[in-house]
Amino acid sequence: MKKKMLLLNTTVLLGLGGVLSTPAYASTIQDMESQKSQIQNQRQDVQSNIKAASDELTRLQAEQDQMKAQLERLTIAEEENNKKAQKTEADIKETSKQVEQLEKEIKLLQEKLEKRNDILKDRARSLQESGGNVEYLQVLLGSSSFGDFVDRALAVSTIVDADRGILKETKNMQDELKTKQADVKSKLASLEDMKAELNEMTVQLAAQKKQKDALAKELKDKEAKNEELKASLQSKDSSLANEQSTLEQNIKDQKAAEEAARKAAEQAAKEAAKKAAEQAQKAAAAPAEKADSSSVKAEAPKASSNDVAPTSAPAPKASNVVTVGNRWIGNSAYVFGGGRSQSDISHGLFDCSSFVHWAYSQVGVNLGPLGSVSTETLKHAGTQVSSSQMQPGDLVFFDTYKKDGHVGIYVGGGKFIGAQSSTGVAIANMSSGYWKQKFNGRVVRI
Repeated sequence: MKKKMLLLNTTVLLGLGGVLSTPAYASTIQDMESQKSQIQNQRQDVQSNIKAASDELTRLQAEQDQMKAQLERLTIAEEENNKKAQKTEADIKETSKQVEQLEKEIKLLQEKLEKRNDILKDRARSLQESGGNVEYLQVLLGSSSFGDFVDRALAVSTIVDADRGILKETKNMQDELKTKQADVKSKLASLEDMKAELNEMTVQLAAQKKQKDALAKELKDKEAKNEELKASLQSKDSSLANEQSTLEQNIKDQKAAEEAARKAAEQAAKEAAKKAAEQAQKAAAAPAEKADSSSVKAEAPKASSNDVAPTSAPAPKASNVVTVGNRWIGNSAYVFGGGRSQSDISHGLFDCSSFVHWAYSQVGVNLGPLGSVSTETLKHAGTQVSSSQMQPGDLVFFDTYKKDGHVGIYVGGGKFIGAQSSTGVAIANMSSGYWKQKFNGRVVRI
């Protein structure tokens, strides 16, 4: 009987082992782990693409910020240069009126002088015909009485004083004429300079507007591409999130199913063990004989974890005047008369002479008052040297709208850096093309 009980218990144990190790569950877990591994690999690829796209977005954003800042500078420069052009036009009109008025006054003076000259000629002719001052003496000696003598003497004195007054007034008129003529000449020269400067401004304003429009279009195109890239990233991210959510839900459902199956298997094992025990007791021949009870404990399959903990990734000083201005290349705009206030300098708004003044101030060299710096003051600021002896740091001058109308800093290799009216601060080639034609050979060493 004891042998029968042992055989029965063995049969129950084998049956329970079959229930607890159903091959279908192992196969499902294996499939899920494989699917999870595949999706993780796909996710890594997508995340890698997202990171690359995010890096591109960051680069585009930085580029856009620079372009927006430059666009703002160009807008300010355009406004300031338009104001300067309008003021120059008004100055030209005012100076033209002054010249016209002076020319009228000169004409009147010339007419008065001609009349004065005729009077003086007549009096000189009369004096010559009377033999000098004899006419005056005869007038005095021909008096009929003392009272007549006094009256004649007063008359002669008046005539002499009149001659003297005419001569003095004529001299004053001649001096006034020379002064007005010199004033007209000076204003005409100033007028020519203003007209030339206005023409230069008109050309450069057109160039600045063209540059601004091109920059605005480029910015708009890049913003559109940026938005397109963002939309693509969002779509990828949304797809990835849905896929990940689906996978997590599937794993959750599968774990719940496995847990339910495990509990069901445990319950079935308990019921089978109980039933087997009852059958064993019924099969016992004597009441005193007790069947050896074997408690069988089924071990639930243990999930193995292959998760690997992620590893964490390890976490301008200009030396001289030739290079100190490089920081403004692509970050500045040309403004006629600009660069003479801290606000202009902070926004990168220069003209050619104020940029040179600023660059030298950065290396400790003072080129005079900032408010009055010009190409005229700069060409006298140092020692003139031959163009064949040019060295980096020398000032080079160009005849643009007027003689010595533009200045820059020689950097070597036939190039110079300066605030150019079409580009802002930039390095230009003076050994060929436009600047070669405009270079007048003036080189000043500070």
